Amino acid sequence: MTTYEQVELTPLMVVKKDGSRERYDRAKLMNGLLRACEKRPVRVVQLEEICDSVEALGQDQGIREIDSQQMGELVMDQLRDIDEVAYVRFASVYRHFRDVNAFMDELKGLLSSQS
Repeated sequence: MTTYEQVELTPLMVVKKDGSRERYDRAKLMNGLLRACEKRPVRVVQLEEICDSVEALGQDQGIREIDSQQMGELVMDQLRDIDEVAYVRFASVYRHFRDVNAFMDELKGLLSSQS
């Protein structure tokens, strides 16, 4: 008889802005990325790598909870390097821009980082 060890992974929890917690949902993140990348030259494997990096925080670094803002920044940093239009789309949903000026400030920041 062979004994198999099963590694029990503690689920990564996302701490929302209101302090509530929910289980990290890869499909939810992937859907958001797919929407941001619609009609853009971004490969699905690149989006999977972004999701993998979020999951690696929990598995590799032993983090059990991640602040939604920290997760969003991690995702946006990687998305910015892949496709700037997709980055702006994702940021506009994630950051809930209050008005056009807030959106323009984000674009100015993106443009100045290219210089």
